Amino acid sequence: MERQQVAPGRQAEAQLTSLSLQDFRNYADCRVMIDAPNVLLLGENGAGKTNLMEAVSLLAPGRGLRSARAEHLPRQRSGADQWAVAADLLTAGEKTRVGTGVPADSDSGRRIMRRDGETVSQTEIGRLFSVSWLTPRMDGIFIDSPGARRRFLDRLVIAFDAAHIWRTNRYEKLLRERGALLAEGRADEAWVSAIEASLAESAIAVTAARQALIADLNAEAAAGWFDFPGVRLALDGTVENWLAEGAALQAEDRFIAVARTRRMAGDPALAGPHSSDLTAVNSHTDAPAHLASTGQQKALLIAVVLAHARLQARRLGRPPLLLLDDVVAHLDVARRAALFEAVGAVGTQAWFSGTDRDDFEGLDAQSLSISADDGTASITQSEE
Repeated sequence: MERQQVAPGRQAEAQLTSLSLQDFRNYADCRVMIDAPNVLLLGENGAGKTNLMEAVSLLAPGRGLRSARAEHLPRQRSGADQWAVAADLLTAGEKTRVGTGVPADSDSGRRIMRRDGETVSQTEIGRLFSVSWLTPRMDGIFIDSPGARRRFLDRLVIAFDAAHIWRTNRYEKLLRERGALLAEGRADEAWVSAIEASLAESAIAVTAARQALIADLNAEAAAGWFDFPGVRLALDGTVENWLAEGAALQAEDRFIAVARTRRMAGDPALAGPHSSDLTAVNSHTDAPAHLASTGQQKALLIAVVLAHARLQARRLGRPPLLLLDDVVAHLDVARRAALFEAVGAVGTQAWFSGTDRDDFEGLDAQSLSISADDGTASITQSEE
């Protein structure tokens, strides 16, 4: 496999130097100082390792690694609706305080984001840094539902373009609005036609953003890296075919025409980015990912995430923070070593989690021990 260096040395381009949690999941009130580019969370299953990683993921644009609603995040034993996560972020030698949560004086219960004490948009935070992750639930992404693969792809797009959140949300809202009008028999022609025109515009924009990233990822991931295979991704769907056959405006016109024709025939169904599917093959063997072994699927998934991180390092000047939850599962010793080496070459801060320190032999990391006493998690510095 090809070996190349993205960032010399091991000083992460962006890293957290502290992390604070208050009434978040099973954490009451804790603060931990971070002084290393790699962080290893050790603890029994259910102690709170993934909760801690989720807290980090929520500091970046999006809904975090569990896609949880804000009302599900407060510590249940607190009896309150508010929660908070904050961190000191070091980027290019400059420290910034970032945070997120539902404040005590919130009337809406909506999550907000802050930078140096001021409330800001997710887009502004996205210009500062991003977070990428792998969790055990993602191990079967290539045999999971098309929706799971679309959400995975959209998270990758958001790292480069936080406005993609708005585009996908707008498309889904318009889709629901059209469906409700048709189901309730309130389908005024002018009204529904206007919605379909807006849907067409959003559908093409969402699809084009996805396709652009896939093209860049394929160029980055085709050769393989360290001991991880080359990957070739594709997005299959009706709108994708239209874009391949003509210009974006022509694809919008076809979307509108097909939507109206189907509606007039009594068929409310639509083809669009909500029905597209992401596929992957090993670029060296042309073997489809969904037919590969569990270990090979895991290797292909890691290859995509590493390529995405390298692409951010090149295009944005900084790689994402990596959250690798129980990542060594299904990896043999050689692949584990290759992963640790590859993460070092990317030049990012990486957070690993596991139950056994021996599984991370060869990884130079600050170890934090996570334990839960009577359901409340605590963090202590582990002794090597």
